[in-house]
Amino acid sequence: MAQTSPEQAGAAELISGGHLVAKALRAEGVDTIFTLCGGHIIDIYDGCADEGIEVIDVRHEQVAAHAADGYARVTGRPGCAVVTAGPGTTDAVTGVANAFRAESPMLLIGGQGALSQHKMGSLQDLPHVDMMAPITKFAATVPHTERVADMVSMAFRECFHGAPGPSFLEIPRDILDAKVPVDRARIPLAGGYRASTRSAGDPDAVEKLADLLVKAEKPCILLGSQTWTCRATDSAVKLVRELNLPAFMNGAGRGTLPPADPLHFQLARRHAFGNADLIIIVGTPFDFRMGYGRRLSADATVVQIDLDYRTVGRNRDIDLGIVGDADAVLTALAQATSGRLDNGAGKRESWIRELREVETAAYEKRLPRQLSDSSPIDPYRLVHEINEFLTEDSRYIGDGGDIVTFSGQVIQPKAPGHWMDPGPLGTLGVGLPFAMAAKHARPDEEVVCLFGDGAFSLTGWDFETMVRFDLPFIGIVGNNSSMNQIRYGQIAKYGADRGRIGNTLGDVEYSKFAQMLGGYGEEVREPGEIGPALRRARESGKPSLINVWVDPDVYAPGTMNQTMYK
Repeated sequence: MAQTSPEQAGAAELISGGHLVAKALRAEGVDTIFTLCGGHIIDIYDGCADEGIEVIDVRHEQVAAHAADGYARVTGRPGCAVVTAGPGTTDAVTGVANAFRAESPMLLIGGQGALSQHKMGSLQDLPHVDMMAPITKFAATVPHTERVADMVSMAFRECFHGAPGPSFLEIPRDILDAKVPVDRARIPLAGGYRASTRSAGDPDAVEKLADLLVKAEKPCILLGSQTWTCRATDSAVKLVRELNLPAFMNGAGRGTLPPADPLHFQLARRHAFGNADLIIIVGTPFDFRMGYGRRLSADATVVQIDLDYRTVGRNRDIDLGIVGDADAVLTALAQATSGRLDNGAGKRESWIRELREVETAAYEKRLPRQLSDSSPIDPYRLVHEINEFLTEDSRYIGDGGDIVTFSGQVIQPKAPGHWMDPGPLGTLGVGLPFAMAAKHARPDEEVVCLFGDGAFSLTGWDFETMVRFDLPFIGIVGNNSSMNQIRYGQIAKYGADRGRIGNTLGDVEYSKFAQMLGGYGEEVREPGEIGPALRRARESGKPSLINVWVDPDVYAPGTMNQTMYK
């Protein structure tokens, strides 16, 4: 497609496609892009330099996409990754797919061969939009330089339609490099192109839920990831405390209530779901993590609150569904219950005591293993030491299989938004890019990341990026020289003699890898060494790896209970 030449434009001020991208990013509040360079996209860098947008260049495009996802989770603003055409874009597919399943708003911008060479076999030409369409909320090609900023804003708008998620734009090289008169390019104004998406749900449904709640004797609530996505912490805590409502948390909802709160429960969830008369599920789907809804008592009244109408009632019948923003709905619910003569809080004391007894018994049963001095190190001891190490300023990231499954039972973040895991796609390799995004976005907060040795291997070279950009974090590798979650499944299905096929890794001293790249590293083989090593990593002020050798023949209960192995 022909573009306006400088001669045709006369004295008009001209602007390139890359600079229009940068202006649109700035209007959205994006202050950082994560990228791996390529010839198709360098004009975007030039625009970012002029707009004051920081460019963090990584070693693999998967890392760039994961970092954009992580940035969105931490800040509440959309993340952005910029990659080149062909393999640059295909390398980022995993990160986009992870954001899609995790409902994380991000924009991936991919390069593309020039439109003037369309279907001619240009360098790195692939049908990117066709590939991205199933795993994004919006995927399109920018057809003209004048439309660049307009379509960037369009992509961001779609990121926040219903449950959030990723968008994709490919921009052909000649569209990106061309210059057009500024007055012919639509450059959306900040705050001027997106409507509020904060729906408080159907008021009648909220009133019905209020009636159910004040009458319930054994209610409980599960605060899922959308509790954090919608920044609903304050409204959730207010509702829980005013109604004396036992609360469980999963995903990014962990940390909504502090661990010591009398209404914070973790280990009594099975008992609660099996015996409650009212179960409220906030912002989490009935997927494999919830047993597709079958773990909820058939006799309980079940209410589901979610941003996405497609999630409500999927896989399990419900008694009431409310589509809306978790913060707005919970605020409206608290208001609806506040005018009642009796909100039911007093009659729930015996139910709270019952759950606390179950919680305490489960904790005490496991405590000997958390304090175990056995060698090789029991994974429970490792995650116990990490939990003891965390402060209110520590953001915990889990990146792995079996070792992170252990951590889900023990580690309790002490503040909202301070738990990060890949989400329902179960992607390995998110740890370093999440740490990168978290430390860059919130430099005053501590970042603690637990890796499986298999997970770290996938994106570990970006440890060097952490060093290069001076992004200190405390990394721990739970090293059993295996993909142990898969190893357990193979032994369970095929016998011990087939248990080491395709899942065994080398005995790698990851501390030396960290040291080689300019970070801090230690090897730990005895349980008493874990805590001191973590403290030394904190004091080093560097990106760090504490390589902890754990017992390879011990498996998390969550691993052993996975239905795929039965």
